[in-house]
Amino acid sequence: TYLRISAYSYPALAVYNSGAAIYRSLGKTDVTMYLSVVSNVINIIGNLIGVFVLHAGVAGVAWPSLIARVFSAVVITVMCFPKKHEVVYRWRWIFRWNGASMKQILGIAIPNGLENGVFQLVKVALSSIVALFGTYQIAANGVAQSIWSMAALAGVAMGPAFITVIGQCMGNRDSDAADFYFRKLMRITLLLSSIWNLLIFLLTPLFLMVYALEPETKRLVVWLVLIHNVFNAAAFPFSGALSNGLRAAGDVKFTMVLSVASTLAVRLLLSWLLGIVFDMGVIGIAVAMVCDWVFRAVVFFRRQKSGKWKNFQVIGA
Repeated sequence: TYLRISAYSYPALAVYNSGAAIYRSLGKTDVTMYLSVVSNVINIIGNLIGVFVLHAGVAGVAWPSLIARVFSAVVITVMCFPKKHEVVYRWRWIFRWNGASMKQILGIAIPNGLENGVFQLVKVALSSIVALFGTYQIAANGVAQSIWSMAALAGVAMGPAFITVIGQCMGNRDSDAADFYFRKLMRITLLLSSIWNLLIFLLTPLFLMVYALEPETKRLVVWLVLIHNVFNAAAFPFSGALSNGLRAAGDVKFTMVLSVASTLAVRLLLSWLLGIVFDMGVIGIAVAMVCDWVFRAVVFFRRQKSGKWKNFQVIGA
């Protein structure tokens, strides 16, 4: 039921992402932020009503998500029509078939879609591996992932900045400016990620007070957070944010091939090898994850330094 109702919202989500991408490319990220806040408030209020007032079960959670996504799609679409913006919607353009433009757009979208699809499949496989471990390890992994999601915010937040800035530079055919901002944004990302990950690690004991866990499980959570945060600060800015900059420059096929190969050959294979064969459990899963980051970081850094990404042109003149 939940999946069926959620599927209804996918077209609305696609429409919202299209409009939000325009605002981000224009540097107006505050618009998408405020809209996201309002959408989440609608979703939360809807969940409360659906679950506690209407007693609708999973449907009471799914329908508010659908409503929130439709709301976001309608609002962002309306906001993309005013002529005061540099890039706007026009009805005649929306319903016009342009094969050349579609080919250029899909040349970026399909590699990204394949990359994300493989990543999600590997996540399912890793969940199956984790399910083989003991109860306390499964609990520790679940709690650690909640803390990991907070620790990753700094690096993830800088991803759209790379896409916007590098994309605008390359759109202006100014590869020297793109090179300059690659270096500048990387310094900012490394600094923010280091400070944020250190803060989250120091606050981990406070977070653990919320959970009713055994001391052994809490110690394992601390180790998992330590492994994650060290490499999330040192390697993820290169494997995540930097790769977004390369994609914005049009170097999408290289990033896709590397990401898919690394996900399968490093993260998945090492997770099985370390977690099961060497009996390292969830620690092995975490080590495999950071090895994936390190491998990507080294290759993406070398790719950026080589300057080969300057030879791509996303949209023809």
